[in-house]
Amino acid sequence: MTIRKCRFRHKAGTIWHNKLMRSGEKVYGLFNDSFPPVLDGVTLTVQNYVKKLVESGRKTCVVTPWNPVQEPYDGFLLYRYFSLPIFSRHPYRYGYPKLDPFIWRNLNRTPFALVHAHCPFSSGRLALHVARKQHVPLVATFHSKYKTDLEHSLPSWMVRRVMRRIMSFFEAADHVWIPQQRVEDTVREYGYRGKLTVVENGIDFSMSSFADTSAYKVEARKRLGLAPDEMVLLFVGQHIKEKGVEIIINAVDRLRDLPVKMLFVGTGYAVDEMNSMIKQLGLSGRVKLYGVIGSRQRLMDFYAAAHLFLFPSFYDNAPLVVREAAVMGTPSILLMGSTAAEVIADGFNGFLAENTPESYADIVRRLFADKDCIMRVGRNASATLARPWSDIMDDVMQRYQYIIESYGRR
Repeated sequence: MTIRKCRFRHKAGTIWHNKLMRSGEKVYGLFNDSFPPVLDGVTLTVQNYVKKLVESGRKTCVVTPWNPVQEPYDGFLLYRYFSLPIFSRHPYRYGYPKLDPFIWRNLNRTPFALVHAHCPFSSGRLALHVARKQHVPLVATFHSKYKTDLEHSLPSWMVRRVMRRIMSFFEAADHVWIPQQRVEDTVREYGYRGKLTVVENGIDFSMSSFADTSAYKVEARKRLGLAPDEMVLLFVGQHIKEKGVEIIINAVDRLRDLPVKMLFVGTGYAVDEMNSMIKQLGLSGRVKLYGVIGSRQRLMDFYAAAHLFLFPSFYDNAPLVVREAAVMGTPSILLMGSTAAEVIADGFNGFLAENTPESYADIVRRLFADKDCIMRVGRNASATLARPWSDIMDDVMQRYQYIIESYGRR
């Protein structure tokens, strides 16, 4: 990122800041280490927070590392700061705010009412700086299993050091939120002893009834060029080993006698290994990697076209993708005992498998012969898991207001 670009962003921020000072309005700050064009569950969460806050008339600012791909945005302020690519986790980038003087100026000149960090790394540290300097409350959401992330690329001694820093960040927050109750087990395991508040994530897809979804499913399969007699399996998310992508491919290998098609949507460090594995097993005609699907409408087609959503991950806390699949009446197969499976009752609104390709293949084989069961469980998944963001954000904004008022009475 050039100094010229930094100056341009600083000038734009100054103009926006001056307008704010004239209006006397306070700003809600959302801080996260990823934002479009990087797409993941936390990014989508932040996007929906922004959307609903702006729609409600609240001034909003997103703070995130700079990305060479600049997507259009409107209605809110976007502060990006100096970053470099994380080569082992493409397309993610790590921010270095200490090397960007303009981010500090912009933050110090913006009158925040509250800051909400969705990540404990560089963006979270910036949120903590703002909270302490401007004397406003800091909310921090614990989204990920950070230790698992770190263990992928760092030696054990460094993992321990970084984890201490992560937990010191959460201990410094005024309020710590988790997306579902079972996440408390992970947070406590990491050593956090403070109060936790469950604030769920929502979904931004909407379908009014299962009858509508049934018709949509038929049309979606046509649009994606899928044969009517094929059983369609789907995975959406980071293509990393922690998500169980190898289990999925090996499970498909055990279903060669059935007309099964496996679709992967997303990207990640394991893509090359996945392609090699698919080629070695001779599954090129059965397994297809689509890369990142940026269009939410097109992604809806994938969810709708699938009979089952496969998600063999112990890594995730409260994956949005499971809920998004549920909106389209597509039930998920998750791992027994996983944090993500807390919301699943086996055979009612989803299915639970052991952490083996054999277990996944056995469940798919059984359900291939019982499509009525898939439809029934899909209906239940849609009814129990698909809570819209509009409902979630009504709760969030009420919490924000209470936090701001309570902080002011200190």
